[in-house]
Amino acid sequence: MRRCRLPTAAAMPLAMIMAASGSAAAQTAGGAPVPATVLASAPVENIRYALTFDSAAAAERTVRVRMTFEAPTAEPVLLSLPVWTPGAYEVSNFARRVSAFTATADGQPVEWDKVAPSTWRVRPGVPGTLSVSFLFRADTLDNAMSWSAPDFLLLNGTNVFLHPTGRELDFHATVRVTTEPHWEVATGMPAGPEAGSYVEDSYHDLVDMPFFIGALELDSIRVDGRWNRLATYPRGALTGDERRELWRQIARMTPVQAAVFGETPWESYTTLLLFTDAVGGGSALEHQNSHVGIYHPGFVGSVVLPLITGHEIFHAWNVKRLRPAELWPYRYQEAQPTPWLWVSEGLTDYYADLTLVRAAVAPPEILYALIGGKIQRVMDAPPVALEDASLSSWISPVDGTAALYYDKGSLAGLMMDVLLRHATANRVSLDHVLRELYAATYQQGRGFEREDFWGIVGRLAPGVDWSDFERRYVDGREPYPWDEILPKAALQLVIDAVREPRIGVTTTPAGERLVVTEVSPGSSAAAAGVRAGDVLLRVGEIQVSGPEFGPTFRERYAGAAEGAPLVFGVERNGAELLLDGALRFEVRMSVEVRPLADAPPGAQRILMGILQGVVDR
Repeated sequence: MRRCRLPTAAAMPLAMIMAASGSAAAQTAGGAPVPATVLASAPVENIRYALTFDSAAAAERTVRVRMTFEAPTAEPVLLSLPVWTPGAYEVSNFARRVSAFTATADGQPVEWDKVAPSTWRVRPGVPGTLSVSFLFRADTLDNAMSWSAPDFLLLNGTNVFLHPTGRELDFHATVRVTTEPHWEVATGMPAGPEAGSYVEDSYHDLVDMPFFIGALELDSIRVDGRWNRLATYPRGALTGDERRELWRQIARMTPVQAAVFGETPWESYTTLLLFTDAVGGGSALEHQNSHVGIYHPGFVGSVVLPLITGHEIFHAWNVKRLRPAELWPYRYQEAQPTPWLWVSEGLTDYYADLTLVRAAVAPPEILYALIGGKIQRVMDAPPVALEDASLSSWISPVDGTAALYYDKGSLAGLMMDVLLRHATANRVSLDHVLRELYAATYQQGRGFEREDFWGIVGRLAPGVDWSDFERRYVDGREPYPWDEILPKAALQLVIDAVREPRIGVTTTPAGERLVVTEVSPGSSAAAAGVRAGDVLLRVGEIQVSGPEFGPTFRERYAGAAEGAPLVFGVERNGAELLLDGALRFEVRMSVEVRPLADAPPGAQRILMGILQGVVDR
C-alpha cells in the first residue's frame, strides 16, 4: 500500500511525496467465552455469491449481497466476515456496515444469531439449500473499504464475502454481478461461463479481487506478453494524451520489475483508478493481479501517479507472493503483525523509485530527490527501529512513526544495495537477494523467515557483517551512516540550514486554484485566521495561481523583516476576504542527495548499476 499527499503551495513538489494498510469469541450454553479458534461451521458445498448494484442500490449507497450454498447436514452453519484487508494493516471490522441480514433454507426463513462480532450462526434444521442475504453500506472512501456514487461502486471482497468459519478456505466459488445494462464491471477475477459471472478456486483469491462497477472508462493493451486493463472513474478523468502516457509508463515499468524476479506471475493485470476531489492526496492498495488507486484529479500528469502505480505493481511480487511467514497464510479474523513490513513495503518503495529511472519514466535527478526527501523525513521523525515500526503498523502510533517503515525501509534497501554491490565489485545486487528469496520461499509454497532473508544476504555478500547491520539499523535505532554509504555509490548528502519565510498551510489543487486543507498551529496563516477550506487567492504581493507559488513567495520575502505585515486574500463561502497577518520565518534543514564529483570508477559503476538494474560480469 502506498499513500501520498499532493505538494503544498509552500514546498518544492517532490519534497512532499510521502509513503503513505480481533479475535472473536463466542459464548457456550453456560455463558463462558469460547475462543474464535475453536469455532467451526458444519460443512457446506457449492458456494455461490450474488452482488447487486444498480441505480436503486446506488441511491441508498449500498450493495446487496447474497450467499447461497448446500448444507449436507442439519447442523449449524457459521459464517464469518474478515476484519481486515491484506495490505491495509489495520482492523476495520467490516461487519459494522452489514444490515438487514436474513437467512432462508429452501426458500423458508430459518433461525440465525451471532456468536461473535463478525460471525453469524444459521440453523438450517434439515439438510438443503441455504441462502443468507444482507445490505452492505458502501460509504467509506478508502482502498480497503467500499464506496459508492450515483453511478459507481468500489467493492473489496473482504468487505462482503462470508466464509464458513473454521473450515478450509480452498473452496471453489462463483460470483454473479447484477448491475445496470449501460454500466461496466472491472475486476481481476476470471470470468465465469455465464455473462456477469466470475469464478475462483480459493477464498484467498476471491477476496483479493476488488471490483469497479459503474460508468467506467475501460481499455486494454498487451504488456510483456500479458493483457493489462485500465479502468478509471469517472469517465473523462483520465483521457487523451494523459491516458496514453500512463499506458506508456506501465508498459515500460512492468518488464523492468519482472526482470528483478525472473517471471511475470499473472495472466492479466487490472489497474483500477478512482479520481475525486473528495480526497486531498492519493493512496493505493495492492492485490495479486490488480490494484486500486484513489487520487485527487491533480495527480493526473504528475510523476507521483506512475510512482505509486509502480509501487503497487511491484507488490504483486513482493508481499502478494513473496511475503513474511507471519502473513502466510492470511488469517482474516485477527491481526497478523510482522516485523518485516520494512521489506514488504519499504523495499517495494525503493524499487518503485528505481523503476522510474530504469524504465526511463523520470531522470535520475527525480530518484535523488526522492531519496533526499526520505532522509529528511526520517531525520525529522523520532528514532524508531524498522522492526518496531513494522509491528506498530496495526496500532497506528501518533508519535510520527506510524508509517516510517516505508521511508526508512526504502533507505535500508538503498544501503543494502550499495553494500552488496561494493562488497562484490558490483557483481551482486539487492535484485539477486529478492530473486533468490522469491524462488526459495514463494515458489516453494511458503513465507520467508529471518533465516531465509539474512541467510541469502550473507551468502551473496559474505564480506559484510550483516548481523551488525541488522542489530544497528533494523532492530536498532542508530542513524544511517550516509557519509560512509553514499560515496560508495558516487553520491553525497548535502545538509544546509535554511531560514526562510513560511505561511504554514497545506493545499490541494482545484483546477487552477489552491484549496487550504490544513493550517499549521502558530503559523502566519493561523494567526491571520486562514481556515481549512479557504481558497488561497493572494499572500502579500504574490497572486496564488498554482503550486509554483511557494518558491515565488519565499524568493520575494526572503529579505523582508520578521513580523512585517502580510495580508492573506482568501475566498470563503463564495466571498473574498482580506485577513491581516504577519510574516514569520522558519529554519529548515535542507537535505539533498547529489552525484559526487570525481567519484572513483568503482563507485560510478555501482551508481550506474543501481540506475540501470545491471551488475558487472
